[in-house]
Amino acid sequence: MCCLALTAGFLGPRFALLLVWIFGDRVQLAFDSWIWPLLGLLVLPWTTLAYVVMWSAIGGVSGWEWIVVALGFAADIATYSARSASQRYSRA
Repeated sequence: MCCLALTAGFLGPRFALLLVWIFGDRVQLAFDSWIWPLLGLLVLPWTTLAYVVMWSAIGGVSGWEWIVVALGFAADIATYSARSASQRYSRA
């Protein structure tokens, strides 16, 4: 069960961001270049997904919306930490 949750946490945001990128225009509107969302897809998918969801055409991301982006960053850190801890404790 833990492996399933870890896999969903690792692949889920990448899959969701990829679907938003392919079937929508929010990623193109939120970022000026294709390199930043690609790096976000590879390295910080939760943060990039939160930024795309919170981005608005009027003011970008502002105010309290940055808290959601920060929670996305915390989710990225937690995902990487959980994967590292899982590898460390599975060897013991």
